[in-house]
Amino acid sequence: MSEAQAANELMRLAKVIAHHNRRYHAEDAPEISDAEYDALVRRNNELEAAFPHLVRADSPNQAVGAAVEGSPLAKITHAKRMMSLDNAFDDVDVADFVARVRRFLNLAADAPVALTAEDKIDGLSCSLRYENGVLVQAATRGDGTVGEDVTSNVRTISNIPQMLTSPFVSSKVETPIGCASPPGVSTGLDTNGNEIPAVFEIRGEIYMAKADFVALNARLLADAGDPEKARQFANPRNAAAGSLRQKDASVTASRPLRFLAHGWGEVSALPADTQNGVMAAIAAWGVPVSPMLVRVEGAEDALAHYRGIEHRRADLPYDIDGVVYKVDRLDWQERLGFVAKAPRWAIAHKFPAERAETTLESIDIQVGRTGKLTPVGRLQPVTVGGVVVSNVTLHNRDEIARLGVRPGDRVRVQRAGDVIPQIVENLTADVARDAYSFPDHCPECGSEAVAGEGEVDVRCTGGLICPAQRVQRLIHFVSRAALDIEGLGEKTIQEFFDLGWLESPADIFRIRNRRADILKREGWQEKSVDNLLAAIESKRTPDPMKLLFGLGIRHIGAGTSKDLVRNFFTLDTIKQLGVRVAAGDEAAIAELTSIDGIGPTVAEALGDFFHEPHNLAVWDDLLGEVQPPVYVSNIRESAWTGKTIVFTGKLETMSRDEAKSQAEALGAKAAGSVSAKTNLVVAGPGAGSKLKQATTLGIQVIDEAEWAAIVAGIS
Repeated sequence: MSEAQAANELMRLAKVIAHHNRRYHAEDAPEISDAEYDALVRRNNELEAAFPHLVRADSPNQAVGAAVEGSPLAKITHAKRMMSLDNAFDDVDVADFVARVRRFLNLAADAPVALTAEDKIDGLSCSLRYENGVLVQAATRGDGTVGEDVTSNVRTISNIPQMLTSPFVSSKVETPIGCASPPGVSTGLDTNGNEIPAVFEIRGEIYMAKADFVALNARLLADAGDPEKARQFANPRNAAAGSLRQKDASVTASRPLRFLAHGWGEVSALPADTQNGVMAAIAAWGVPVSPMLVRVEGAEDALAHYRGIEHRRADLPYDIDGVVYKVDRLDWQERLGFVAKAPRWAIAHKFPAERAETTLESIDIQVGRTGKLTPVGRLQPVTVGGVVVSNVTLHNRDEIARLGVRPGDRVRVQRAGDVIPQIVENLTADVARDAYSFPDHCPECGSEAVAGEGEVDVRCTGGLICPAQRVQRLIHFVSRAALDIEGLGEKTIQEFFDLGWLESPADIFRIRNRRADILKREGWQEKSVDNLLAAIESKRTPDPMKLLFGLGIRHIGAGTSKDLVRNFFTLDTIKQLGVRVAAGDEAAIAELTSIDGIGPTVAEALGDFFHEPHNLAVWDDLLGEVQPPVYVSNIRESAWTGKTIVFTGKLETMSRDEAKSQAEALGAKAAGSVSAKTNLVVAGPGAGSKLKQATTLGIQVIDEAEWAAIVAGIS
C-alpha cells in the first residue's frame, strides 16, 4: 500500500469510526455489530502502526465515547477523565498484554503478574461522586471529558446507595440527600476499619437485567394498547441508556435499572493498595460489584476465568461482551500510566459474536421504494444475545447463493450489537435438495425483475405501477427533503392508498375532493382535515428541484436534481432530454454528461424512467396538477464562490436548510463535515467535535451573527 492510499483509508476510517461512535455512545442507536466496529478499529490501528507519520489529529485512538452534543441534560466536566479500554480478541492478545506489562516495568520474563478479572457488562458508563460518603453527583461518560448530569435520575436506582455504609456512624445522624455530612460528624470507617475518603468517585455501568428488560417491553406494549404505537427497546443496553437519559426522573424511576461498580475516578484517598482491595472496600461501602470479580495470577489463570465466564454467559442475568483484566498492584498501575485513550494496565478480552442454531422456515421477498428485491429469512424464533430473533436479512441473490440456504435448512445465526441478525453458516448445505430459486418477477406486481450490468441487486421494473414501490414512492414524494407536505405522513399515505384514494403523486392534489370522506374516518376532525388540505394546496407551485427529487427516479438524488434544474431550468426540458436519451439520442446523452457531477449512470437512469409509458403518464398527470416555476439562479459571484462552509452547533435564527441555501446562494458548498478543504466553519451553541477539528486545522470560525453579516453584506 502506498502512503497516499494509506492516508486516504485513514481519513475514511476516522470518519466512519467517529460516525459509529456517535451512533453508539451519544444516540444509543448503533448501526453495525460490535465485531464489525472492532474490525474497523483494528484496521485503523494496523495502518497507524505501519505509517506512524500519517496518524491524524482526529484518529479514533484519540477519542473516548462521543461528545454529548444536542443532549437536553446539563453537562458535567469530569474531574478525572473517564477512559476507554484497549481490546484483546484471542488468547495471544492476552499473553501479549501481560508480556508488555513485564517489559514496561522491567520485570523478569517469568515474574508473576497478578491481575483482577471481571465480566464486562454491556451497559452505560456512569460515574458516582461521593463527598464525605454522600452521593452528590452522577454523570455519564460522554466523550470522556464532558458527560451528562444524571444525578436526579441515578438517585432513583435502588441499588445505588445515597450514602456509603459505615457501621460506626451513629444511626441518629441524618444527612439530607445531596448535602455533605454535618460539620463535626465523622463519616466513620468501613467494615475493614478504613476511613471513608472525603471524595470518592465510583465508576461502573448502569444496566438492565434481561428479565427486567423483557418485562419492561411487555409493560410498554400493554400500556400502548395498540401494538403499532408501542415504543419498545431493541435490547437491554438501549433500554438502560434511554431510561437513564430522561429529563423527567420519574420516568427513570419507573424503569428497573441497576448498577455495578468496576473502578474509580477522582479520590482524596484510597482504602487499599491493590485493585482487588479497593473493589472490596467499595463493596463493603454498600455499592454492588461483580460477583465474578476475582484475583488471578498471570495470563493462564486469567484465560481460565474467561472460559468459565464465557461458558456461563447465556445464563447470566445481564448481558456481557467480554472480560476485563487489570493489573492488581496500584503502584504498578501508576507506573504503567496511559496511552491516548486507555490505560496500559487494563485490557478488555472481547467475546466472539454470540451465535445460536435454528431453522430457516421461509424466505420472503420484500420490494423497496426503488424496486430492490430484498430477501428476508423467517426463522424459528431463537434467543441470541438476550434478544429473541425471528428474522434475518439475506441481503441479495448472491448472498443466498453463497450461503446455499433453502427453507428448511438448519442455520447458525449471529447477533452482535443492535443490528439485524445474520446467518453465518448453513449447517445442512450438503443435504441433497434443489437450490433456492430467486424470483425473476416482482412478487407485488408481476413485472420483470432484473439486475443491471455489474450489479448484484435485483429490481422490479414496474416502477410507479408496482404497489410496493407506489406506497414508498408516495411517502418519499411528501417527505421533508422532497415536497415536505405537513400532516401527510406514512400512516396517512398508507390509509389513503388502502382506500384507493391515492395511486400516484397527482392524486395527492386531488384529495381535496375527498374532504367529506376523510371527515368520516376515525381520528379526523374539521381542523385537521382543513390543515392537511391547506398544506397540500400550498405546494401547487413547488420547487422544481424538490419535485424532481420527490419522484424517486433511480440515481437522481437531491444533489443531482439541483444540478439538472440549475442547468436546464424547466422540468419540461428535462423530460424532453430523458425521452431523447430513451430513444438512443447520443447528442442528448452528451448534453447531460457534459454537466459536472452528471455521468452516464444518471443519463441512463433518466432515459430508463422516460422509456416507460406509465412513467410518462404519471409525469404528465402530475404536471397537470402543479405548476413548478422556471428556475432562476440566485447564485452570485462572491468572495465565497467555490469555497466550502460547514455549519455546526445549534442555529438560533435560521434552520440548517436555510443556512445551507444561503451558502449556496453565495456560490459556496455547504458540507457536513470538517476537513482540510473546509474554508469556513459557522459555529452555534453546543458546537462540539467539528469545532474542535476546525480549531486544530486552523480553519476560520465565526458565529451566527457574523455569518448573517456576511450574507447581508453580499446580498
